[in-house]
Amino acid sequence: MKRALVLLPPLLALAAPTAHAQSAAALARVDAAQMSIPAARQKAYPGSALTVRQALRAGSNYKRYVVSYLSDGLRINALLTVPNGTPPAGGWPAVVFNHGYIPPNVYRTTERYVAYQDAFARAGFVTLKSDYRGHGSSQGEALGGYYSPGYTTDVMNALASLKKDPRVNPGRIGMWGHSMGGFLTLRAMVIDRSIKAGVIWAGVVGDYDQIMNEWNSPVPASIPRRVLELREKAVAKYGTPKANPAFWNTLSANSYLRDLSGPLQLHIGTTDEDVPVAFHTSLVGQLRSVGKPVQSYVYPGDNHDLTRNLYTALARSVAFFKERL
Repeated sequence: MKRALVLLPPLLALAAPTAHAQSAAALARVDAAQMSIPAARQKAYPGSALTVRQALRAGSNYKRYVVSYLSDGLRINALLTVPNGTPPAGGWPAVVFNHGYIPPNVYRTTERYVAYQDAFARAGFVTLKSDYRGHGSSQGEALGGYYSPGYTTDVMNALASLKKDPRVNPGRIGMWGHSMGGFLTLRAMVIDRSIKAGVIWAGVVGDYDQIMNEWNSPVPASIPRRVLELREKAVAKYGTPKANPAFWNTLSANSYLRDLSGPLQLHIGTTDEDVPVAFHTSLVGQLRSVGKPVQSYVYPGDNHDLTRNLYTALARSVAFFKERL
């Protein structure tokens, strides 16, 4: 069988241009309607072969690589882990990792979330954590995840690229997301029915009315004003979620939970200063109201990264995927 993983010299990782700035032209092309779930379902996500950019120091029982794949013609980098040994019949189970907000210009592939991936990699999963467009040395422009479809597209193409890899079982792929990555995970699971299960930590999983009106944490100073203006632009064109719920509901994965591709496990700390606990609580209620299986873990006194309960949350997440993938 032809291998989908192509090895290139590490120096080529520096060869492609990147763009962290948000150009006026790119921002002008963004329309909130592009975020609608129906539009996302109509879009093609072909992915590509995973191309090795750099072999990294191996983990305890797995190999690590910086790889890249294509998304909207852009080269998106990612951190890939592959278990040692011969894959089981059909290929290894796999987890797509969707990271939370990190200032794109300081983001690095091999920093942050490494311990999270390690827990799943040691448990026998292939894992792939994308550097969304404009992050690190990925090509493209970082326009945020909530009013521009680029990050969603990158996640969907990461999923498609894993399915192409002969070592991965395409019928045994799940998603894990933290914070903004939880928003992307929930979207992906109502766009593509092939995702077997999802785990979300401290996820931005409210609908757009909640995101606009109940999310009162400080806006990171690293987010450029022009990106923040995408919300203002959307409201000016389509009205607020309260004034035009029909439009905004088409953008929200919460409106499509009956189509959710698999069970969810949700985690949050009660002293999370970045994401309201109400987002978690509301989603749990919405899932149960439409008969979707959900496990909910709320950690008293814990923060956005679940620092006090990290190993417990990781163990629960790994066990959840082991049972369902």
